[in-house]
Amino acid sequence: MSARSVTSADGTTLVHERFGDGPPVVLVGGAMSARGAGEPLARQLAVLGMSGVVYDRRGRGDSGDTPPYAPEREAEDLAAVVGALVAEEGGGAVHVFGMSSGGIVALNAAARADRAFERLVLFEPPFTGAAGQPQAASHAARLAELVSEGRRGEAVAYFMAQIVGLPPQAVEGARQSPAWGEMQELAHTLVYDTTLLGDADLPAEALAAADLPALVLSSDASTPVLREAARLTAQALPHGGHRALAGAFHHVPPEQLAPVMRDFLLA
Repeated sequence: MSARSVTSADGTTLVHERFGDGPPVVLVGGAMSARGAGEPLARQLAVLGMSGVVYDRRGRGDSGDTPPYAPEREAEDLAAVVGALVAEEGGGAVHVFGMSSGGIVALNAAARADRAFERLVLFEPPFTGAAGQPQAASHAARLAELVSEGRRGEAVAYFMAQIVGLPPQAVEGARQSPAWGEMQELAHTLVYDTTLLGDADLPAEALAAADLPALVLSSDASTPVLREAARLTAQALPHGGHRALAGAFHHVPPEQLAPVMRDFLLA
C-alpha cells in the first residue's frame, strides 16, 4: 500500500500505511520499532477481513519530530491518525492496538475526551512498577545524555539492560544482530519511551478515563512481572479483560494474535 501522511496538532507530519480494506485497526509500535515492525500483523489482520494501519511514531522512520517531547504529543499523534481514518471510513468504526510502550500511547489517547476509536487492545503495557519492579526516574536523563554525546549504541544497550532487564548475553546478542544499526538510529526515541513510562506504575487517571471495551494480552513466555502487569492493567480498566496467549518473551506470532484481536474487535 502507498504511504500517506497526516498532520498532528503541533504540526508534526506522521506517515502511515493501511493493509486491507476491512474495519481499520491502528497499530501503535513499541520501543525501537518503526512502522515496518507492525506490517506482519497488519497483513494478517487484512487476511482476516480487517485492515491493519501502521504508522511511524514521531521521531521514527518517515515521520517528523517537533521538540520538546511530551507524552501528550504522542496521544495527539494517534488521535490525528485515527481522525484521518474515521474521515476515510465515513464515520465507521476504528480500533487501536498498542504494543508495549505503544500501549501507553494508546491508553493516553483512549483517555482523551475527543477519543474517536471504539475498542482497544493492549499487549503487555510495561507497567512493571505495579507488579513490584518500578523504574528509576533517572533513566530518561541518562539516555538523553548518551544520545547527546553520540553514544547511541550505549544508549540502546542501557535501555535493554537497565529498563527491559535483559541479561548481558542477550544484549551482546542484539549487538551482533543485523537489526543493531536500525536500533541505534532510533536511540533518541528511547528517551521518549522512557519518559512515557515514568516510574512504571499504573496510570490510574488514564485507566479510569479509558471508558471503552478493552482487552489486555500477554504471552505465557514473558516474565512474571510483565504478565502480572498485564493482568493488573486489565483489572484497572473500566471494561477491561485479560487473556494470556502462547508465545515467546514479549511476543506472540501475528498468525496467533490476529484472530484473537479480530474476535474481540468485531464482537
